[in-house]
Amino acid sequence: MLQIRDLIWGLLFIGCAASIQVQIIPTQGEISVGESKFFLCEVVGDAKDIDWYAPSGEKILPNRPDIFVSRTDETTSSLTIYHANVDSAGIYKCVAKNGNKEAQATVQVKIFQKITFESAPSPQEFNEGDDADIVCDVVSSPPPAIFWKHKGAKIEPLKDVRFRIMSNGHLQIRGIKKTDEGMYNCEARVMARGEIDFRMMKVIVNVLPTIRARQADVNATADIGSSALLACDADGFPEPTVTWANNVVLETGDKYSLNEDGSELVIKDVKKVDEGDYTCIAKNKAGEKTEEVSLNVFVQPKITYWKNQTASEFDEEVTLTCEASGDPTPVISWSFGNRVFTEGEQASWTRPDKYESLDRNVVVRSHARVSSLTLKNVQFTYAGQYLCTASNSIGQDTKPIYLEVRYAPKILGEVTAYTWEGNPANITCEVEAHPGASLVWFRDGLQLPSANTTNMRIYNTPTISYLEITPDSQNDFGSYNCTATNVMGSESKEFLLIPADVPSSPQIQQVEPFSSTAVVEFEEPDSMGGVPIIKYIVEWRLLGEEWTGREFEAEDDMASITIMGLKPESTYEVKMSAINGKGKGESSLLTVFKTEPVREPTAPKLEVKAQKGGNSFKVNWIKQDDGGSPIMHYLIRYKAKHVSEWKPEIRIPQGSEYVLLNGLEWNTEYDVYVVAENQQGKSKPGTLSFKTAVQPTTIPDATGGGSGLGTGAIVGILIVVFFLLLVGVDVTCYFLNKCGLLMCIAVNFCGKAGPGAKTKDLEEGKAAFTKDESKEPIVEVRTEEENTPNQGGGGPTEPNETTPLTEPDCTYSALFMLLPALSSHPFALAAPFFFFVPHLSVVMLPSVFHSLSSPLLPPVFPPAPPHRTGPRLQTPPPRR
Repeated sequence: MLQIRDLIWGLLFIGCAASIQVQIIPTQGEISVGESKFFLCEVVGDAKDIDWYAPSGEKILPNRPDIFVSRTDETTSSLTIYHANVDSAGIYKCVAKNGNKEAQATVQVKIFQKITFESAPSPQEFNEGDDADIVCDVVSSPPPAIFWKHKGAKIEPLKDVRFRIMSNGHLQIRGIKKTDEGMYNCEARVMARGEIDFRMMKVIVNVLPTIRARQADVNATADIGSSALLACDADGFPEPTVTWANNVVLETGDKYSLNEDGSELVIKDVKKVDEGDYTCIAKNKAGEKTEEVSLNVFVQPKITYWKNQTASEFDEEVTLTCEASGDPTPVISWSFGNRVFTEGEQASWTRPDKYESLDRNVVVRSHARVSSLTLKNVQFTYAGQYLCTASNSIGQDTKPIYLEVRYAPKILGEVTAYTWEGNPANITCEVEAHPGASLVWFRDGLQLPSANTTNMRIYNTPTISYLEITPDSQNDFGSYNCTATNVMGSESKEFLLIPADVPSSPQIQQVEPFSSTAVVEFEEPDSMGGVPIIKYIVEWRLLGEEWTGREFEAEDDMASITIMGLKPESTYEVKMSAINGKGKGESSLLTVFKTEPVREPTAPKLEVKAQKGGNSFKVNWIKQDDGGSPIMHYLIRYKAKHVSEWKPEIRIPQGSEYVLLNGLEWNTEYDVYVVAENQQGKSKPGTLSFKTAVQPTTIPDATGGGSGLGTGAIVGILIVVFFLLLVGVDVTCYFLNKCGLLMCIAVNFCGKAGPGAKTKDLEEGKAAFTKDESKEPIVEVRTEEENTPNQGGGGPTEPNETTPLTEPDCTYSALFMLLPALSSHPFALAAPFFFFVPHLSVVMLPSVFHSLSSPLLPPVFPPAPPHRTGPRLQTPPPRR
């Protein structure tokens, strides 16, 4: 079937056989910039030449780099445009020639630009708050229409005035925010061709760092090896880097240490030179921010100068000086004992324990870091240790400064002493002096002791001299002189030895009666007689009956005495007298009182004492008035304070004075009530509170020292030791006495008698020798009846000193040998009985006791006299 094209060409050929026809295929062309395209020029008729002409009219020559022309056959020529550009556009002409015959055809070539994104970078970064220009450069012909989308939604500048699409297609965002960050779609469209293309671009919004110091001012102390921490926190996007600077950038090293993100700076071993401002720098793509942190370095006070001083009494003045360093500048104060002197003070000197001076003679002056303490009109009481204290807000330093005052002797003490003939008494001469003084005693101008004073002795210490006098007569009483001398001077003082007298009578103020007791309140005698009261005698009686008396040891500030054993509802008389070393004084006036009726007892007074361990306590009570009826018992109740219920009541019989509370909770407060009860009823409770100790982490052993072994380990070791000792004893019994377990094995299984076996005669008991040094024989003469065992139904022959130990004898002898060694530990002491007690029997006990008198052990119990039926002759036992 013929094609239409062939048919047309056939008709043309027939109709115009003599002419040339030219046709260009395709008849028109559109080429995108950069693309290549070819055109065919087909000739009908006989054509010798087929040429192509450019839009400029120039003949296109073969082998051009951009436009290529080639003759494919007799009737066809092709024009190829490579990588078309806008200059390639225009009308191209194909001319066919054959002699004077010529034909031509033209084709218009149009060059257009496809959508091309020349610049659409991703990502594009901006700083928050900037006017962002998001670049999207697109070219095409005709120029494209540009549309923008953000997060899938079309950007409409009319709705958000911050957005604007520029004439060049860029998207402008005024004052861009972090929320504007994300993916943007730049879409280009050419309506004439229906062409569309787009690019996705990531927009990043960088945020300028914000920075905040955790502490604007950091305080540190110098020269104590401490560190200072400077810290700041930074935020921003991207995450900022943090550095520190102090004129230069600081890096981790011997002096500084930075954490991983640089937010913390540690300054090691702070010194004063480290003080200053440190800059914390936070930096990212958006920029940098800085913050200042101040390091304040304080220096603890340190006293740098102090010096001891020496002065003499009555010098005009002496000055103590003290200098200190520190930051802040320290304040210097002075103290002497409990007295503190401050700057500018002009104080009165007070020494209550010595003497008192009312002159304003202490002046403190301070300037900058130096302070002085001036003491005017120097006295011997000024001597001693003065403390210079430098203080500031972070600490203090103290140094002692010693003031030595040289002064003449000062004699102190009481000038009177009392005694009586035959009773020695000391006259005390106490001296303060610097340097030390020598002391001498005189009487009537003669130095003591003299040849005529045999009843006097002198005892000296560095500061006190005692003159002991035992008066023989009234001539020994009177005045004695003590003289103290040193290089600064001397002082003398007269002392009086006065005859002592018995005390006057005490004065009974009142008597407070109870049922069976009474409290006598009194005042001490007006005159002690010169020597202390030793005892008080209280005497009382029922009206018209004999006196009952009791002595009470005198105590300091004693003002009352309790008498006991009184009858209820009875009238008594009472009197008192005092006794000193001289003797008994007069009695006081009689005082009459009447006891109360029988009633319940008075509440006991309680005392508590912790026992060893810390959670056991001993509660003692002191019996008070029994109410006229004997106390039957005491009732004790106790509980922990944090609980509401009391422990079960404890009943203690009368006569008891304490109760032990064991197993209490650790570190707990307890309340204790003790009630006394007689036939009339119960007393009010005596109450007491106490607290147990904190539970110890380790439990000390009985000796107070720690033990490295547990009880189980000790018991195991002792069992092993005991077993070894048992084996040793058994071997000893085998070789020495032919007894024990080894002996049984040798006889019963081996048929041997064992080493050292005695002769038959000796086994029959006819002769034996002692083992001591005497070497004298023990001779026994027995009748035939004695040698017959169990004759007449009698019991076994009783052993004597010459009878060999049987196996039980030897075994239990070993047991008693070990008792002293094992007694040091209760577990060890019990261990052997755990082994032997099951084997004991009444029959064995005589052997056990007899083993105690064997040659292996000293005798413990004397042997019982033997019961024999026939005569027996025995020499005395060997000497031991």
